[in-house]
Amino acid sequence: MFDRLKRVLVESFVGAIALGYLLAQAVLSFVNVFVAPLSVWSFRREYAGMLPTLKTPPVSLLREALTPAADCAAILLLWYLLVVWLYFKPLQADRPEESTKPQDAR
Repeated sequence: MFDRLKRVLVESFVGAIALGYLLAQAVLSFVNVFVAPLSVWSFRREYAGMLPTLKTPPVSLLREALTPAADCAAILLLWYLLVVWLYFKPLQADRPEESTKPQDAR
């Protein structure tokens, strides 16, 4: 069953398109590692004067960056596993190949 799925994904280029999409998502998650802490810091700084009674703890930039970093790592791992499964192992032939042993010349 997996061989048929692999053949369809490789031969129709659906697998390549899906891998490109996953790689783009990984890049966006990697960029979000740096953007998320800055956006939280900016939001809290901008709205701190409007809500003086709100007691918010100080922003932990590392904590804000951990979720996108975990997303990026998970997506890259999935991308790598799919690339290895689809393209680094050859497809099996539909029919068994003939023996390549030399025949006796008698």
